[in-house]
Amino acid sequence: MKAAGVRQLSGYVFLLLLCAMRFLHITCTVALGLTLCWSPSSRAQTPALSAEEAPNRQQQYETLAKEVRQWEEQNRLLRKAVRLVSPTVVHIEATKEETVQEVSLDTRVEKAKGRTKRIEEAGAGVLIEFQGRDYVLTNRHVIQSAQIQDIRVETFDGTPLQIIKITEDPSTDLAVIDVGRGDLAACRLGDSRTLEVGEHVFAVGSPFGLNHSVSLGIVSAKGRRNLELGNKSIVYQDFIQTDAAINPGNSGGPLMNLRGEVVGINTAIASNSGVNEGIGFAIPINLAIVVATQLIEKGELQRSYLGVSVERAFNVAPEGGLQTHRARGALVKVVKPNSPAEAAGLKYADIILSFDGVAVENDEHLVQMVGLTTSGRPVELEVLRDRATIRLKVSLTPISLAR
Repeated sequence: MKAAGVRQLSGYVFLLLLCAMRFLHITCTVALGLTLCWSPSSRAQTPALSAEEAPNRQQQYETLAKEVRQWEEQNRLLRKAVRLVSPTVVHIEATKEETVQEVSLDTRVEKAKGRTKRIEEAGAGVLIEFQGRDYVLTNRHVIQSAQIQDIRVETFDGTPLQIIKITEDPSTDLAVIDVGRGDLAACRLGDSRTLEVGEHVFAVGSPFGLNHSVSLGIVSAKGRRNLELGNKSIVYQDFIQTDAAINPGNSGGPLMNLRGEVVGINTAIASNSGVNEGIGFAIPINLAIVVATQLIEKGELQRSYLGVSVERAFNVAPEGGLQTHRARGALVKVVKPNSPAEAAGLKYADIILSFDGVAVENDEHLVQMVGLTTSGRPVELEVLRDRATIRLKVSLTPISLAR
């Protein structure tokens, strides 16, 4: 009985020791876990750098800072250009009346009813100087159908400008607004012929009424013609394509190069949604200024007449055979009697390769250049005839005098 009691007591002692050891193990584990959770090294998301890695990381920071400084210098030039040109851009608001067709059902008879509603359209324009007087160059569709008293033009700082007269041309979708001033900040004109695909440009305008907004992009393409635009009356097309964001309200605003020069007038977008999808179009400033000059001086665009019917030409080499590179030029199919073309000596089957020093891309390009060239001025033609290149001089006449 005594021996059994001793064995029982020994069992109790063993169980107590086992429980004590188990408790000590759990306590140490929890303490270690808390130490790890609250230690600074455990909170860091990246391991500490070794002595060998630290100098390399510092060098990477210095290299990054140097590269950022170069980028900031380029960005500084853009900011400087934007500050320089912003005072030359105006905000335009036009209130128009539009006819809305309504269809009402009267039993089985459909009757169309027309009513008018007033809509507000926002756009932009750029200040140009001509013979000491300031004018706003913009798109015709921005102010089309609006009365002068319903058009508001204001400068960069919100100063409203008085509108003296508006002249417009539907064939190019351009308009000139005489604001009766000669002390405004007029833009500097660039040369759109020297633009290259890939060159950086930026657009300034009033997208969705947000005046003087800036977007940056590149020249995506040049010489876009025969575009299916909303306004079918735009006959003379030679658009610059850009991926700079152009939205409703950018119309009439300038497309600028990084020198702060106007190279185009933003006009249209290609979009399924009605907003920017990376394809915008601008009228080259060289073309726009030719039109603006005639609108100011004559009140209308005076188109010129050559007197030929042309079509797209094959690129025939002078030594014979067809060239493998892209065809260019306009093939003369008809020379009209008593025309400038006949007087210059153009003949059937001639291929006009250049017009006034500009290479002719195709028949549409030639028609556009002829129509916008000042009448009466001698123009040189480079012509391919019988596999030989010759040069001719022609003086265009106004199309109104064509017989």
